[in-house]
Amino acid sequence: MSTHTPITGRPVRVALVGAGNRGLTYAEWIKAHPERAELVAVADPRPAARAAAGAPVEFDDWRPLADSRIADAVIVATQDRFHVEPVLALAKAGYAILAEKPLAPTEDETRRIVEGVERAGVLFAVCHVMRYTPYTDLVKEVVDSGVLGQLVSLDHLEPVGWWHYAHSYVRGPWRSEKDSSPMLLAKSCHDLDWITYVMGGRIEQVTSFGGLKHFRPENAPADSAERCLDCAVESGCPYSALKLYMPTLREKGLVWPVTHVTGATDEAGLIKALREGPYGICVYRSDNDVVDHQVLAMQLTDGVTATFQMVAFTEQTHRQTRIFGSHGWLTGDGERVTVQDFRTGESTVHEIGAAGSNAADGHGGGDAALVEAFVTAVATGDAGAVRSGPATSLGSHLAAFAAERARHTGTVQTVPAT
Repeated sequence: MSTHTPITGRPVRVALVGAGNRGLTYAEWIKAHPERAELVAVADPRPAARAAAGAPVEFDDWRPLADSRIADAVIVATQDRFHVEPVLALAKAGYAILAEKPLAPTEDETRRIVEGVERAGVLFAVCHVMRYTPYTDLVKEVVDSGVLGQLVSLDHLEPVGWWHYAHSYVRGPWRSEKDSSPMLLAKSCHDLDWITYVMGGRIEQVTSFGGLKHFRPENAPADSAERCLDCAVESGCPYSALKLYMPTLREKGLVWPVTHVTGATDEAGLIKALREGPYGICVYRSDNDVVDHQVLAMQLTDGVTATFQMVAFTEQTHRQTRIFGSHGWLTGDGERVTVQDFRTGESTVHEIGAAGSNAADGHGGGDAALVEAFVTAVATGDAGAVRSGPATSLGSHLAAFAAERARHTGTVQTVPAT
């Protein structure tokens, strides 16, 4: 239980560890709300990243923050494999912590983080941004209202997006389990957490199937080359780096995902990055090994069943969900929820409005709501403002680890309760 003391009379002081896309997104909310929070420091080994954060104090390493506490809270948004050491040290130093998901790539490391922050007694939140969206609030309101009757089953799809998968999971930092984490953990622990949140029960058993089907050397087109810039068939390839990045630079300027490819602002700089860096490599010749499709079948509390599918080969759009109850069913697409009541035969559509579905668009309002909830919790000392604390997050991580064991062994796995 957090022992955090409320803060009065001043904004919450926040330090940022890891100034990548996610960290800078959270920092933007802080800088936009100076009456609520203040970004006082940033720690990142990259000078350009530190400069982008715009904090008055800069460190090239997180350790000075642990040696001398200069903030009330820290956002840890480093790469997946570099969470354990800073989180444990910063918790011991007494900071409230907001940690990017996944917490860690292994069950042992995840448990170490949860046990460490609980032992330190600090306020701790995990960036399960899907819990905080207006759309999620709507789905949960419908489920909790009882209109669906007794909950029976759920079907949930994460459409990763063909170009997003190629960018982040074939060419990008999450392409390798060794260097990051399994795809299910890196991309979809969000979804497993969301399923338990809206259904109100934990995942007790799981089995899973999936693999890397398409982005393999044997599927490379005839006459293709090592890099898109040298490829004779590039114009007909949906995964052409030129197609993915050049129009974005021309139409929108230096924005995500181009910012992951190059810091240059012109086409010559982008071409140079595609010539020399990982984002110009043929998707069939990269060193990627994470799955491009995966399905899960799950049993939740009280015999409720659920299925989940993560697949690369879709448009990049909102999650799609169906929830089945004894007295009605719900369908949702991230922007609206339709409820059919079996008792009346009526269908009701609840509109939430258009909202971005990915990281570049703020996860449909989830990014901003998450940081606001965390800052509120730090300011008031009320951990109840946080929807994604250590115990609840541990559950979704344990389900992901169990699903990976099931996928590799062809078995049904029991998910530990703690």
